[in-house]
Amino acid sequence: MHTLSQLKSGELSGTQHLKISENLTSFPEEILSLADSLEILDLSGNQLTSLPDELVKLQKLRIIFASNNLFETLPEVLGKCPNLEMVGFKANKITEVPADALPAKLRWLILTDNQIETLPDTLGERPRLQKLALAGNRLTELPQTLAQSTALELVRISANQLAECPEQLLSLPKLSWLAFSGNPFSQSDLSIQSVPEVASSSFTLHDVLGQGASGVISKATWNQKQATFPDDIAVKVFKGEVTSDGYPEDELQVCLKVGSHPNLVQSLAQVNEEEYSALIMGLIPSHFSNLGFPPCLDSCTRDTFPPGFTLSIDEIHKIVAQMQNVFTHLHSNQVSHGDLYAHNTLFDADANIIFGDFGAATMYHMLTEKQQEKVKQIEHRAFHHFIDDLLSVCAAEDQQHEKYNLLKQKITQ
Repeated sequence: MHTLSQLKSGELSGTQHLKISENLTSFPEEILSLADSLEILDLSGNQLTSLPDELVKLQKLRIIFASNNLFETLPEVLGKCPNLEMVGFKANKITEVPADALPAKLRWLILTDNQIETLPDTLGERPRLQKLALAGNRLTELPQTLAQSTALELVRISANQLAECPEQLLSLPKLSWLAFSGNPFSQSDLSIQSVPEVASSSFTLHDVLGQGASGVISKATWNQKQATFPDDIAVKVFKGEVTSDGYPEDELQVCLKVGSHPNLVQSLAQVNEEEYSALIMGLIPSHFSNLGFPPCLDSCTRDTFPPGFTLSIDEIHKIVAQMQNVFTHLHSNQVSHGDLYAHNTLFDADANIIFGDFGAATMYHMLTEKQQEKVKQIEHRAFHHFIDDLLSVCAAEDQQHEKYNLLKQKITQ
């Protein structure tokens, strides 16, 4: 994090990445002095409503974040920035996206949690578009031009007002991660009661184990000995608001619908109280760790791994076989995970996996048979990317192994 005083003093001259959050109400002109170096500009967490036309002077600018501000219109000047690839205006008050506001080189657009009802046709005329996050708006339809978005790989359209399944997305050749719950077309009258309800007063939360877009997961203990539940539990308390993936209540219902599987996080019970929703889960043993890390700004849609991390081909083969079983289980229950990635997978020293994080998952039993098959094909591509990502960290001495070649063949079929 930088400060406005640092910027004004010239201390930040030559910086490539600038981040200022000081309740700014106007764009600091001093930012323009960084025109020869600035590539990433983060003005999130301010009170901005507009950007100056002079922004185009930042010729090297590739990424701009302006989340949690007060913009009502996506600034048209963005479309004039020659090298801008990533635009993030999450959690503003945007109602209008002008046709000329989308940069020609756009790869990644984040407009989550705004008030957008329509999008311009120019969105589908950005050939490099890979990642599109639109959850938590008021969209009633998507541009038909998105059928041209042949590079699009990840889409989040949950928690909108889409009355019909957007067919223009389902046949895109590279689409691999799709979340669409919380729309009129994907509404379900299912009320899953596969696990019992318990009171929030029946347990006590302890150390935070992790948190994501939809909630916080903590280690917990029962306040009284339970006959039907294990002593060691984790509790995910949902934030109760729209997230980058959709509504927390949809995530809860999906977790209950998929039921039990040895390679899935085990759902034990649920809490459904006014202003308090939670899922009680089996506590994952401490010897499990993350298989991968989320995509970075450069990789965009593909997972990353720690430097020097490798897996043997036998480990990869075992992990893939388990994930294949998970995939089959999910889709036999007509559930698309929407986020099938190594970074949502835990593994241990014996290459056993536990798969979780259903924030982007969607039940799709309400779709037509043809639509259901396309949704399954989309996630099948994600599974292939999962395999490909693991093969990218395969030990060098195993890359001539027969199993390696068989997995390589599998992802090209």
